[in-house]
Amino acid sequence: MPLPFLTADRGFEATDDVALPFDDRERWRRPYRPGPWRVGAAAILLLLASFVLFAAVAIAFTAPPARSGLVFGVALAVIVGALRLLRMGVWVSPQGLRHVGFAGTRTTPWERVVAVRTVQQPVRWLGLPRTVQGQALTLVRRDRSAGGAPPLMTTHNADFLGRVEAFDRAADTIEAWAAEHRRA
Repeated sequence: MPLPFLTADRGFEATDDVALPFDDRERWRRPYRPGPWRVGAAAILLLLASFVLFAAVAIAFTAPPARSGLVFGVALAVIVGALRLLRMGVWVSPQGLRHVGFAGTRTTPWERVVAVRTVQQPVRWLGLPRTVQGQALTLVRRDRSAGGAPPLMTTHNADFLGRVEAFDRAADTIEAWAAEHRRA
């Protein structure tokens, strides 16, 4: 089964005419690959789900159906959580910029975007309460101040921890995409 949200588009190059060159410009795209921390966490969750499914099958043969149904439900919840974890990130399309979190998604049309910029600031390490000095890609909207919005992505999140060059490429691509669509 193909998982299109795991693939990234070709990287941004200075010689390209457009910010994100690909065939179908109308689809939502994540201009970077999910990082090893995110993929590793999802793999561990899917491994856990396989054990829970095995337990559900064993319970289905030995216990009443209600118990096995409950365990199947837990396995399904773990699988959905792993897939949602893989889907998290920043997505772009001609309609706007989409920030997908674990519990929700915020979409901002390009008309409401004032700027997308990289700033040096304290950032959360892997989403935990601990903060370290790093870079963050921030979104400034017309209807809100820049200070209240969480960063779109940071050098210390699950996609870019230990991969500063990948963060720079992804931030440059998203900034170029924003510059192209704010002009149009």
